[in-house]
Amino acid sequence: MPETLVLLHGFGGTHRAWDPVLPELDHERYNPIVPDLRGHGTKAHVRPISFEGCVDDVLAAAPDSFVLCGYSMGGRIAQKVALAAPERVTRLVLVATSAGIPDPDARAARIAEDRALADEVEGMTVEQFVARWQAQPIFAGTPPEAARSWADDLARNDPAALAEVLRTIGGGAMEPFWDRVGELTMPVTIVVGARDEKFVGFARERYAPRIPHAAVHVIEGAGHGIPREAPAELAALIA
Repeated sequence: MPETLVLLHGFGGTHRAWDPVLPELDHERYNPIVPDLRGHGTKAHVRPISFEGCVDDVLAAAPDSFVLCGYSMGGRIAQKVALAAPERVTRLVLVATSAGIPDPDARAARIAEDRALADEVEGMTVEQFVARWQAQPIFAGTPPEAARSWADDLARNDPAALAEVLRTIGGGAMEPFWDRVGELTMPVTIVVGARDEKFVGFARERYAPRIPHAAVHVIEGAGHGIPREAPAELAALIA
């Protein structure tokens, strides 16, 4: 019987962000559940937008035991799910993510940046939001075909809802929890793109020492957008 695999998208995405990965999975082995997170897609108007609410949604949608994979913001939520219900998560796959911004000054700066960006995004059309989000330096080098499908997914969102996501569960809003990742005793796989230098650093310098049993994989040629840039490689690592 196939094992349930829950896939959590990143900020600005929807469940359709996993479209490139799903055909690469072994469906005799996995039964994927691909929810929208609060503030995104079909859950754009679900409130409150909070980490606790997102965790509750994932646990309500999943069976008693499941494999959990989260990308970027979805990876932060996946870790919180695994810490909240470790007996239910049989394996954890973290893709281009972190456990928060550890430096207080850097976190304060990120909070200010997220709030300013939220104010900017809130008044945008969806087309303006797509252009603004894709223009960030972290996404430089995204292959054109991947960028096009990603733009289609970004456009499935409401900019006003995404502004609230930035304010409530954005990278700055989340209290860092590096002191707790050692509690993740289930098998853990950490996946980063070689061009995504900041997250390569998180994988090697922060996760690896704290979760000695974790397997760290760096996908050559990929940046931050692994599900759209390297779907076959990611599916193989999920397997």
